[in-house]
Amino acid sequence: MSRALSAADVLKLPAVVDLVTAGRALGIGRTLAYDLARRGDLPVPVLRLGNAYRVRRADLLAVLGIEQPATAPAAA
Repeated sequence: MSRALSAADVLKLPAVVDLVTAGRALGIGRTLAYDLARRGDLPVPVLRLGNAYRVRRADLLAVLGIEQPATAPAAA
């Protein structure tokens, strides 16, 4: 069984993740994540790409209440 993701782990995720990774971030297992996604009850919007489910990191951060650290302004 995979461990749940910490806030630091979630911040390191790519912009879009698979459903299993999103489930880990939410503290739920694979089976429940797929079941909730099929029913439309996952607490984050799910992108359906063919047979694949994807979740945006920004949506995970919002539902988990994790703030994205401010980025430094680009040097001129």
